[in-house]
Amino acid sequence: MQPPHELSHAGHGLLERRQFLAQTVTGLSGIALAHLLGSQGLLAEEAQPKPIVNHTPKAKNVLVVFCSGGLSAVDTWDYKPELIRHHNKPLPGGKKVVTFQSENGNLIRSPWAFKPRGQSGKMVSELVPHLAELADEMCFIHSLTSKTNTHGPGETFMSTGFTLEGFPSMGAWVSYALGSENHELPAFVAIPDPRGVPQASVTNWGAGFLPAKFQGTAFNAVKPVRNLQRPPSVKRESYQATREFLKLLNERHLERNPGDTELAARIASYELAGKMQVSIPKITDLSSEPAHILKLYGADDSRNQLKSGFARNCILARRLIEKGVRFVQVFNGAFGTAQPGDTNWDAHGALEAQYDVHGPILDQPVAALLHDLKQRGLLEETLLVFCTEFGRMPFFQQGAQGRDHNPDGFTCWLAGAGVKRAFSHGATDEFGHRAVDKIATVYDFHATILHLLGIDHKRLTFYHNGIQRRLTDVHGNVLTDLLA
Repeated sequence: MQPPHELSHAGHGLLERRQFLAQTVTGLSGIALAHLLGSQGLLAEEAQPKPIVNHTPKAKNVLVVFCSGGLSAVDTWDYKPELIRHHNKPLPGGKKVVTFQSENGNLIRSPWAFKPRGQSGKMVSELVPHLAELADEMCFIHSLTSKTNTHGPGETFMSTGFTLEGFPSMGAWVSYALGSENHELPAFVAIPDPRGVPQASVTNWGAGFLPAKFQGTAFNAVKPVRNLQRPPSVKRESYQATREFLKLLNERHLERNPGDTELAARIASYELAGKMQVSIPKITDLSSEPAHILKLYGADDSRNQLKSGFARNCILARRLIEKGVRFVQVFNGAFGTAQPGDTNWDAHGALEAQYDVHGPILDQPVAALLHDLKQRGLLEETLLVFCTEFGRMPFFQQGAQGRDHNPDGFTCWLAGAGVKRAFSHGATDEFGHRAVDKIATVYDFHATILHLLGIDHKRLTFYHNGIQRRLTDVHGNVLTDLLA
């Protein structure tokens, strides 16, 4: 933020006003100052981006559930009978595969049984029994591939379309293109897991080279935005006087500089920050949620605090969608500094023991989120995206009881606005190792999500360093066969 005296150059007696302002705002936090600057709502409309819509959208909002660590498809969504038949046997032909950590061991079937679900008979594992019951709502993409087998770049690639940092996240692109339907809340909210942030951290919701206003605002049900309240050391009278004074400065500067879009944008950001002082505490206060909703999500589970904390994040996500937030990104799992797999889905050494912990944390809350969105009619205009950075190998690592990283064939799914129900796109080979049918890239995945929002991924661009950049770089095709 610029020093207060640089916010305006209008009016007579500017030096005196600057001195008054410096005395009055001493001790204010950044967001409290922002509230002073923006509470009058000057030219907020001018600062809002004009929607970039190329065709009739099927979805108005996107809600992403991101499983950090690389969730295993062969233990959840991708049923492979041959993996059962070849359990504990080497790959046919004695083939050796050098993966992220070590050479492969024997093929290992999933410790969790697969069963047919719903009217479609889709085979889903017992690791996620609540989600399995909703298989008829899901549109699976079984043939996704990634460009990397490393977590940080993998998360970055799934969130931004690039393995290197510095590029805008998908949520930033969407908020840049479409803006927000709620001017009291950010257009893009990221909800970190109760255990912490993912490995790529803020890169997952950053704005990159887009204007900073399009980055995600990160908070969750237990860690709301900090510094929202007026400090006790600042008297209410001084607070109000500063608001009036800054309003005067901004109004006079706008009169002398009509069409100053940078100032208009800055004021709009300050206005939003000011409104967030009221809206964020309200949206994160779940005390108004009825007991049956808390029970539905598992937010009342006193025996599993991680599950109940994640469940509250899922309820928060639904509340944000209800309020018109354009893009919400919920993270399941966090970067761990101890044993891999203890805080996320990165199960190299003890897959069964670790997934038995993570499965219940994920399963009921996300199933309830999907069910709740549908029963409230929100799924008709909301695209629910379930993703991870890559999958895991169908064999255990040599000398270990876990699976290594697999970027060559993994599963994500969509549900809701604009996609077919009970549908599967593509397939991996007989063991779930590599995508072999209708192979899809992350670029295709992103292009399809943008298409459902009414955006042509080739036309959503931003000029940066001599290049018209886009989320899908120079790649990507819409996966048309999964569109409803």
